[in-house]
Order: sequence, then structure tokens, then C-alpha cells
Amino acid sequence: MGSVLRVVSYLKRYRLMFGGQLLCAVASVAAMAVFPNVLRHIIDEVIPQKDLNSFVPLVLLVLLGYVLKEGLSSLRIVINNHFEQRVIFDIRSDLYRRIQNLPVQWFDSRRTGDVMTRVTEDVTAMERVLIDGVEQGVMALFQVIIFGVLIYAADWQVGLWATVPIPLLMIGARIYTKNARDRYKGPREASSNMNALLHDNIAGIRQIKSFTAQESEHRRFNNYSNALRRANLRLMAWWAGYSPGMSFIAMIGFVLVLWQGGAAVMADKMTVGDFTAVFVMLNFFYDPIGKLHQINQMALSSRAAADRVFEILDADEERGVSVGGDFTAPVRGEVRYQGVNFSYEEKQTISGLNLHVPAGKTVALVGSTGAGKSTIANLLNRFYEIDSGTITIDGVDIQELNKTALRQVIGYVSQDNFLFNGSVRDNLLIANDGASDEELWKTLEAAQASEFVKGLSEGLDTVVGERGVKLSGGEKQRLAIARAILKNPPILVLDEATASVDNTTEELIQKALKELLKGRTAFVIAHRLSTIENADCIYVLEKGRVLEQGTHSELMNADGAYAALAKGM
Repeated sequence: MGSVLRVVSYLKRYRLMFGGQLLCAVASVAAMAVFPNVLRHIIDEVIPQKDLNSFVPLVLLVLLGYVLKEGLSSLRIVINNHFEQRVIFDIRSDLYRRIQNLPVQWFDSRRTGDVMTRVTEDVTAMERVLIDGVEQGVMALFQVIIFGVLIYAADWQVGLWATVPIPLLMIGARIYTKNARDRYKGPREASSNMNALLHDNIAGIRQIKSFTAQESEHRRFNNYSNALRRANLRLMAWWAGYSPGMSFIAMIGFVLVLWQGGAAVMADKMTVGDFTAVFVMLNFFYDPIGKLHQINQMALSSRAAADRVFEILDADEERGVSVGGDFTAPVRGEVRYQGVNFSYEEKQTISGLNLHVPAGKTVALVGSTGAGKSTIANLLNRFYEIDSGTITIDGVDIQELNKTALRQVIGYVSQDNFLFNGSVRDNLLIANDGASDEELWKTLEAAQASEFVKGLSEGLDTVVGERGVKLSGGEKQRLAIARAILKNPPILVLDEATASVDNTTEELIQKALKELLKGRTAFVIAHRLSTIENADCIYVLEKGRVLEQGTHSELMNADGAYAALAKGM
């Protein structure tokens, strides 16, 4: 019950609403008690005496009791809806904040569709504890207590017979609850798997069509959908036995009260009015017990969903985001790697790396696939933490800086540029949300992107589509470069920044970059010779180690690994 209790802990933030809801619940149940007590009086006294003068007011009193009950129920529902929505907002907000603060490596082993399912479906499933669990649970509990007391007050012997089914109902609930966590976890996991596949297939629809893989992917989807069907049927099979069984046990109570109460009336130990009132109250007594069974099922389902949500909330946040110092002076941009070692999933990726980039200089990193070029850039941003050694900026160990301060001085353009499903303006302003339109156009011009943006249907306000699908590869690349330029950082990382542009566009970008990189420290990772031959220093990497270093001409004259690579560029 730990996860459910943690959900309930959110209620403490809104004690006043919770208290108002409880007050309405108690008053509503009290209003329900008007009918059986008035009914007793009418049957035992008013009808035998044919007291019409008392009859009409008593009937109106019953009507007033029901008006009061339903009015309070309406108010309780309104309060609960506001209460529940605020709590759900808090949970979603906490969950999203935690996702934003998780380390990059956490996402490497998670499917996007699974994470989305937890934020949407699983949080929604948790709502049922708050809507039906808290509201109806509290209501049902008060109803059982109040009408239980009234039944015992009418006749304690009849009350004893009425409570005979209670232990049996508790045993049944215990049997149903045992091992229920796995039963309810199954549909959640199956739904997550299906949604993850759906997300991948929608994102990769062009690849699926190009390889004519529609049928095979349809079969995969049906397999996951069938797993979800089987998991749900398993739950339904248990519920099909549990719910009618509990109803039957409750009906045993009616039969016992009918037997004991009827005998008491015939023995003149109980009046007909008392017997009728007890029978009516018995319905009010057992009805919430049935609701408690349903709430038990909801709580179990919500618990499975809550476990998946709290798995994210309990995940370790990225270390050092807000812990550590800031730069105490303007950043010049001198970067040094000293004896850096890094392993990814127990595989050595960087080994004893020594690399120095003077302030305002440009270095190029070259090497075969898997040599560690992009990893070096990722370590500078502290997307991953080094195993040993040091990385410094202007002599300051980046481990001593908070990551926010560190990343504010680094501009990053990756080989897999991501554009958000918003406008051109939205995608640029993420780098500097206070930039004016004039600054945006200057930035686009520097990235050789202003002409194509002007040609778009709505200019800066043109929506680029999911992941920039409405733009060409070269246009997306130039917007990503413009975004880095707008940030205006002292250190710039270009990881295959010109990989998706044609030769003509590359020439234009190279001219812009030549001016942009003046006075700025830059790491350039590229496979094109034109992108790296003007670098102040070129590092040739192999298996995470520096194999050669020098200028383009020096390395070509050495006729070593770089010269061999250059011939293929």
C-alpha cells in the first residue's frame, strides 16, 4: 500500500478542501437516515391512528431529507473535482520536473512510448484512487458506521445477524487482494509495450513504407495488443468470480435479518415499523460495502499505475545540476582534458585522454566510427560523468561547477538535430527567450538560413512539424546552427554540424562559421575535409585515445592515420 499512501500524501496540501468534502459526506449520510426513521414512525403510529395531519408533514420531511442529501452530494462532487484536479496537476508537475532532471543515461535505456504512457495513462489511472477511492471510500465508510449504529440501536440481536457476513466479506477481499499486484501490473506493462511500439512506428512510418514492412509491423502490433487483451481477461476472470461472490455473501445478511427480524415481529419483540426501518437501513448498510469492493479493485489498479509513476519519481536525479559553483569571471574558453577515462555500460570508451584547446582556438576531432569523438563533446557538457581524470574550463574543474552554469557557456549542435513541433521562432527562442525579431533574423542570416525562412508561408511563425518534418535536412541543420549562434556561447561544439547539407549550402555555412568562430573556442567533429582542414589543431582518435595531433599540413606531411583518413574524405 506504500504507493497508494504516497498518492494520498498529496492530499495534505489541500486540507481545507478535504475537510469540506468530509463534512459534506457526513451530513449527506445523516440526511439519508431521515427516511428509515420517519418510515418507522409512519408505520407504527401514523397509519394505525390514521393521523393525516402528521402524515403530510412527515412525507415532506422525507422529501426535504433527500433534497438535502442530493444537494450536499452535488456540493461534495464539485469540491472533490477541484480537489482531485489540483492533486493530479501536482503529481504530473512533479513527474515532469523529475523527468527533466534525470540524467541523459537514464533515457538511453528507456523507450519514449513507455515514459509517455506513465505520464498520461498511469497518472490518469492514479486519479481513480482520488475520485472514487477517497470520495466514495470516505462516503461508504461513514455510511457503514452510521447505519450500523442505527441498526444495533433498533435491535442489537438483529444487528448481530446483520454483521455475520462482514468477516466473510473481509476474507474474500483478502483472497482477491493477494497477488493482485502482479495481475494489475500485467495490463499496465502490456499497454506500455503497445504504446512504445506505436510511438516507434509512427515516428518511423517512412522507413516502414520504404521497406514495405506494413504487414510485419501489423503482426508485431497485434502481438502486443493480444498480450494486453489476455492480461485484461485475466483481471476480468478474477472480478467475475469476486464481485458476484461478495454480493451473494451480502445477500446472506438480508436473509438472516429477514429470518431473525420476522421471528421477532411475530413474537411481538419488534414492531412492524422497526422491522421495516431495519430492512431499509440494511440496504443502506450493505450498499457501501459493495462499493468498497469496487474501490478495492480501483485501488489495486491504481497501485500498479502508481508503482510505475513513483519508479520515475524515485529515480536518481542528474547530479550537479544546481550543486556547485558558478564561473567567477567571464569565460575565455580554454578547455583541457587531463588523463580522462570513461566507460559506458562497462565498456571502456575513453582511455587516458589528454587534449588541450587554447581559448579562442578551433580543434577538430577525427577518427573512425566509435573512436569517441561525440563522447568527448558529451563529457564536456556533463551529459555523462567521467570515471577519472579532469576536464577544466579556464582552469576550473567542471566537476566543481553546477551543470546549469556549465551548459550556459557551451553551444551544441549535434549530428541528430532535434526541432520541436512549433514555429521557427519557437525553435530559436529556446536558446534566448528574450531575443527580438531583429536578432532572430540576424542569427538566421549568419547561419545562411534567412532566405529559406523568408520563403516559408508564415516566415518565423511557420510550424516546422514534428522533428522538423516539413523542412529539408539542410534547412533543419541551418536552423540548429542558428539556434547555437543565438545562444552566443564562448564555447561551441559542432558535432557533424554540416553533415546534412549539400556542397553549395556547406560553402555558405563555412563562410558564416569562419566569422562566427573568431575569438570563440570550438570543437568541430566532421567527416568532410573542408570542415576541418582550417582548424588550429586536429586530433586523430582511435578507440578513445589520441593517435595523432597537429595541423592539417603537419599531419598530411606525417603521412600517418590522418593522411589515410583525409584521402577518403
